[in-house]
Amino acid sequence: MIQAVMVISTQAKPRLLKFYSFQPPEKHQDLVRCVFQLLSARPESASNFVKVDSIFGPGTKMVYKHLATLYFVFVFDSSENELAMLDLVQVFVETLDRCFKNVCELDIVFNFNKAAEKLHTILDEMISGGQVIETSSEQIMKSVEEIERLEKQSSTTSFIPKSITERFTR
Repeated sequence: MIQAVMVISTQAKPRLLKFYSFQPPEKHQDLVRCVFQLLSARPESASNFVKVDSIFGPGTKMVYKHLATLYFVFVFDSSENELAMLDLVQVFVETLDRCFKNVCELDIVFNFNKAAEKLHTILDEMISGGQVIETSSEQIMKSVEEIERLEKQSSTTSFIPKSITERFTR
């Protein structure tokens, strides 16, 4: 099971946190700090797989990808395959690139509400309750585009019958 997905800047700022196993909100910052300290101390030549028993509990592993100024981190238990998780990180990054046209930290910082909504939508299309449900970037993008289309459509649809609105516009 996937326990958490984090996107952390190289300045230790959490840009996205999604926990699939309960973590008290007051503990979130400590977890981010511990993960960041671990990642920032690792040399570039080190493996992208890390055992994080001391942070998240026994049998917990972490896979990450460091791209530009962001760390993309997936925390999971022993029931998940490490290489499959690394591939899932890649799918997540590819999908973000498709959504934001070469995603960077500034996309998240300066368009926070829109970006956070898209990030969570993408993750929700990939992972449900800590279980991987979709691994195709194309399928995820189709779903995200369909959700956006439906949201636009519903925001332009009036729930007031025309007969009532016609009375007041005369």
